[in-house]
Amino acid sequence: MELTFKKFTYFYLIFIFTAALSFGQKSTVTRSPQILTLIKKDTLPVETFKDVVKITRTWDLPPILKEISGIDYLDSSHIICIQDEVGSLFIYNITTSSLEKEIPFGPPGDYEAVAVVKDVVYVACADGRLYEITNYNAARPTVKEYGTHLTVKQNIEGLSYDARNKILLVAIKGMENGNQYYKGIYSFDLLTKKMPVRPVIKIDLQDPVFVRTKSQRKMQLAIQPSEIAVHPVTGDIYITDAGHPQILIMNKSGNIKALYALNKKEFYQPEGITFSPSGECYISSEGNKQQPAKLLLVEIK
Repeated sequence: MELTFKKFTYFYLIFIFTAALSFGQKSTVTRSPQILTLIKKDTLPVETFKDVVKITRTWDLPPILKEISGIDYLDSSHIICIQDEVGSLFIYNITTSSLEKEIPFGPPGDYEAVAVVKDVVYVACADGRLYEITNYNAARPTVKEYGTHLTVKQNIEGLSYDARNKILLVAIKGMENGNQYYKGIYSFDLLTKKMPVRPVIKIDLQDPVFVRTKSQRKMQLAIQPSEIAVHPVTGDIYITDAGHPQILIMNKSGNIKALYALNKKEFYQPEGITFSPSGECYISSEGNKQQPAKLLLVEIK
């Protein structure tokens, strides 16, 4: 009887140990996918980004453009720039790597984006106003100001000309009024000089490319557009996010195609994006205490 009891105890202990080991292994397998979804994009190895967004040329910008907030393509030698605080257009020569011209157009303010439509330049303010600057190369450019329904709460940061539809696309960084599930891209009609209340495109914040969350604030923070540009060949829409360096790519209907994280060491604060007519991509990044603002020519796969 004593031997039988010892055998029973021995086999019982083996059973308990095996069951515990199996349970631990099973728990690890089921939890690992959940852990992976919580890893932030900016904690991934730098090598993750090298084959997606590759820098092919860099320009160090002058101190006046340390807080560069928007860019657009002028011609093969020139990029037009603006910065947050000064009401001026800056013409930067990428051939000579020098600031060629400064063109004042308005008082100090919060200027966030610039778009060129033939010989007219449009500048967007964070508070919802748009400036129209004609004959910008003349001694005295003509400047008009237009109001929109957008406010500092929505915080305009992106502006781009959509040549196919002959409208300006306006992207907001801030909160959408009355809806946590999308962030609007609005249109500004160049004929009527008015902006419809409804967005022309909605960035779906519930799309699987974004981290899932039930928090309204965190959902709105999934993408905070700092600039918008339309690819001249494909018609795809590219949006930079300066707060958490990344690029969102959508087709012309607004369906999300990809979301790429950027290496913050190379793209400290990507505030601007533009394309040449052939599709060359330029990204501008604000400077900091350690480095100047930069203009980057990049390849995006």
